[in-house]
Amino acid sequence: MPKNTKVTQREHSNEPVTESVADLLSLEHPMDYKSSQMSMGLSPGSTAPVKALIPSPDPDAEDGRPAWNNKLEYILAQVGFSVGLGNVWRFPYLCQKNGGGAYLVPYFILLLLIGIPLFFLELAVGQRIRRGSIGVWNYVCPQLGGIGVSSLMVCGFVGLYYNVIIGWSIFYFFQSFQYPLPWAECPIQRNGSQAIVEPECEKSSATTYFWYRQTLNITSSIDDTGGLNWKMTLSLLVAWILVCLAVIKGIQSSGKVMYFSSLFPYVVLFCFLVRGLMLKGAVDGIAHMFTPKLEKMLEPQVWREAATQVFFALGLGFGGVIAFSSYNKRDNNCHFDATLVSIINFVTSILATLVVFAVLGFKANIMNEKCVVDNAEKILGFLNTGVLSKELIPPHINFSHLSAQDYTEMYGVIKTVKEDSFDQLGLDACVLEDELNKAVQGTGLAFIAFTEAMTHFPGSPFWSVMFFFMLINLGLGSMIGTMTGITTPILDAFKIRKEILCVACCIIAFLLGLLFVQRSGNYFVTMFDDYSAGLPLTVVVILENISVAWIYGTKRFMQDLEDMLGFRPYAFYYYMWRFVSPAVLVVLIISTVIEMAVSPAGYNAWVEAEGAERFHSYPPWALAMAYSLIVVAMLPLPLVFIVRHFNLISDGSNKLSVSYRKGMMKDISNLEEQDEQRFILSKKLSEAPSPMPAHRAYLGPGGTQEMTNTNYGTSTKTGYQNIGSPESEL
Repeated sequence: MPKNTKVTQREHSNEPVTESVADLLSLEHPMDYKSSQMSMGLSPGSTAPVKALIPSPDPDAEDGRPAWNNKLEYILAQVGFSVGLGNVWRFPYLCQKNGGGAYLVPYFILLLLIGIPLFFLELAVGQRIRRGSIGVWNYVCPQLGGIGVSSLMVCGFVGLYYNVIIGWSIFYFFQSFQYPLPWAECPIQRNGSQAIVEPECEKSSATTYFWYRQTLNITSSIDDTGGLNWKMTLSLLVAWILVCLAVIKGIQSSGKVMYFSSLFPYVVLFCFLVRGLMLKGAVDGIAHMFTPKLEKMLEPQVWREAATQVFFALGLGFGGVIAFSSYNKRDNNCHFDATLVSIINFVTSILATLVVFAVLGFKANIMNEKCVVDNAEKILGFLNTGVLSKELIPPHINFSHLSAQDYTEMYGVIKTVKEDSFDQLGLDACVLEDELNKAVQGTGLAFIAFTEAMTHFPGSPFWSVMFFFMLINLGLGSMIGTMTGITTPILDAFKIRKEILCVACCIIAFLLGLLFVQRSGNYFVTMFDDYSAGLPLTVVVILENISVAWIYGTKRFMQDLEDMLGFRPYAFYYYMWRFVSPAVLVVLIISTVIEMAVSPAGYNAWVEAEGAERFHSYPPWALAMAYSLIVVAMLPLPLVFIVRHFNLISDGSNKLSVSYRKGMMKDISNLEEQDEQRFILSKKLSEAPSPMPAHRAYLGPGGTQEMTNTNYGTSTKTGYQNIGSPESEL
């Protein structure tokens, strides 16, 4: 045995010597000299291949960690998680609001600068370390282990209200199996022999009334809870049952669900696109959508909203991406996966935008025609009563076949002649562009605007069933990723049956979700959507970026990727991770904080008497609740840093995956045997070639100048912080 080993030191010294993994292995696996170079008849200057000395079975096969059945399941899971409701009702709104086709330019640029690099980073660390979000960041940097906890808490907050939206979709799905659709017309109230239209519906619209009154039965303010809405409570229960069944067996069950939930929305989107293009006015909607307003590209707000959308579209920071990739084999090409999923996500957003504005173009034409008919009747009344002279009407205009162009011409003449008293006539311009400019997003798009458009489709119940079934599947795919981001770190840390954990999580989430199915629940959904995820997730992702690029080291990480993938990633990623992505995220955080400080904190309340929404500021208790969501989500970051900086709790660095421990033990065992052979042959270690290909010098992004590793030491002394030890490999 070499004289400088700690085992030999312990024999000649009474002082305590800290045992390393290598020492323990040298005791458990003594050197077999029959397989040494001397016994093999090798020349003194030659070395035997390490693989010939100790066979290395596949560590993934010995891990015991569940694995995807095939690559397709994994890709569909990542696509299902990243492609969600935001692609259907958030991206089209941002595209319309921020310059149409011009918005695609900053979005695509930021997708390249922060989207794909950070998505690749999360895939790589999850696949390499084979742990959930908590285990991954405990390993990379224990003092920043709060990243995983914050990520888990944000997943919990988002999952609570996100499943409520799935519950709404389930309610509309079952309501769609009737003709005519229940939101096609306003309900009629009968007072004896007299029938009158419901006043609240008459002041708004049939679809708006059905959403606010029949579905949510909403109160007029957040202060008035109104009690539970039992229809929504049952819908939420069904939603959580579906989610529980999908994730109860882990990836073995969710992987099968993804075959349908990830692919079916594309079938529906293509069907809607084909049907939408056949509708009158669809081309007007698409043309309006993609007509670029280049001046918008110069506005900082456009770039900020594009960065935010890129950030959330890929599901960065939630932990679902890391959890899914942790079930991959360590040699899986995660670079290809990151690029593929990002492109699919972008193309899906474009496809959804085409569908939405083809249908909204059709709806705008219908609303514009209705406006023309209503105002033409007003003009006829003014002509019959003598308020307007018949000479004002151009001779070629026929009121029985009045086109939008004819009305625009007649409107212009009347406005010019009756300039002084024109406002008293109460005529509308009925401009198609104005209808197309009415931007709607979120629930307003899915449950009001799009729903109203479908009432005019031939066979409207069929299209309504398809649409809301698509929303259910989009939401279910995202919820599976969110739940996996919650359960995987817990299963990694504690020995508990996944079935018991999943059922317990779903029951607890359902009970907490009752907050959102009160009559005022929609206001809490808005609050959680605005405050629980935005800023905390941005902070989480920038800390992920910093911990890998600056604490663990970009050079080391690039080398790890080369060892894992078999090729060196492009130097592009080196500069993105180290410089560009952190800078963009810092700007995004600053702009988000400024917007929160400048914009009034409030919500849009439904006023029953007016049949319209009005902005209300949050009362003090609600404002405190909103800001507490941010504080609670980010609280683990400083807490974990403090307790680990002062060594108050274990850093958890020894809780690595089985494959990592076995891989490190094999590497160290190989190194010990090489040292034993060189000691017997009286060779200096410096003369012998290193058996550790994972520790060769990394030549940096250009590959020309050798870069040596740097020891980023902290007060917490763990194995991964020794650059020269096998544990240092991510």
